[in-house]
Amino acid sequence: MSLSLASDDVLFLQRLWRAEGLYKGKLDGEWGPQTEAAQGAFESESRRIETLEGSFDTRSEANIHTLCLRAQREARRFLARVLGAGLRVRIISGTRSYAEQDRLYRQGRFGNPGRVVTNAEAGESNHNFGLAWDIGVFTATGGYLPDGPEYDRAAVLGLAPGLAPGVEWGGNWQRLVDKPHYQLATGIGLADLRTRFEAGSAGTVYA
Repeated sequence: MSLSLASDDVLFLQRLWRAEGLYKGKLDGEWGPQTEAAQGAFESESRRIETLEGSFDTRSEANIHTLCLRAQREARRFLARVLGAGLRVRIISGTRSYAEQDRLYRQGRFGNPGRVVTNAEAGESNHNFGLAWDIGVFTATGGYLPDGPEYDRAAVLGLAPGLAPGVEWGGNWQRLVDKPHYQLATGIGLADLRTRFEAGSAGTVYA
């Protein structure tokens, strides 16, 4: 794995695994034995969560496995509730690097094609810290529905009272409503979260 990762990617993983209590080494962006061990522990715990909470389609699985462990549990429980009610939902986005977030922010801005889909620049989204996921709703023939009442229904089903008290829905936002978006409720501002994450001291958020 380390051979295909840039230093910034390794540094992100070290920060994430430090937050999970799995990595004790330096935040140096270098792939060494402690980073390797943290990867193994994270993947092992991810598989355990998958066994307990259930497996889903390939695309959803690929995105769920990028999330922090607590978000993995919540995302799987959410998806099980929604699918159980008959909605065709997949998780189509999980954790994003700062570079990926910057590319998404530039969409629809500065002469770039597409529509504006986020007001969050790099480091200003819970996706950048492994805490958020986006869903997509699909038709019976596999067609993607970018919007519609199904997204409201998914939120009602997936966040039924008492079932997901630690999850927030982007459909309740005021500035830029984002109905496909779900994230863990951290109780702290994004600037503080970013500072903690980059310093390797965000552990209480992930517990």
